[in-house]
Amino acid sequence: MIHVAAAVIYNAEGRILIARRREGKAQAGMWEFPGGKLEEGENICDCLRRELVEEMDIEVEPYAFFGENEHAYGALHIRLTAWKARYVGGVIRLTDHDDFRWEEAGRLEAYPFAAADVPFVRKLVLESRAGEESSC
Repeated sequence: MIHVAAAVIYNAEGRILIARRREGKAQAGMWEFPGGKLEEGENICDCLRRELVEEMDIEVEPYAFFGENEHAYGALHIRLTAWKARYVGGVIRLTDHDDFRWEEAGRLEAYPFAAADVPFVRKLVLESRAGEESSC
């Protein structure tokens, strides 16, 4: 099983960063929360900081565990651990992706997400709806 970290990154306007996997990559054309594989001895927060610099040239600050999901893509089994993070800075430069969006949580279901990310999408959508219901 491969352990992968994903970041649910919020900008100052409260929108979430999502990215589409480019052609030639596993899950090409699918949207995901950016992140990557943990290296030996690396914790999740350090992995997310490193991966976001490598993949997008941005700095993030992970601040809260969001959830964990296991999924099998055929013979490939992954454990995807998601953390909420703040966008700190940098101009997005894509390497593993061909598109990105800063999207409202309530609109995430409009995108075709990689299967391992779908439980996190559902959770974010439910949180956004709960927030709408509790407002005056």
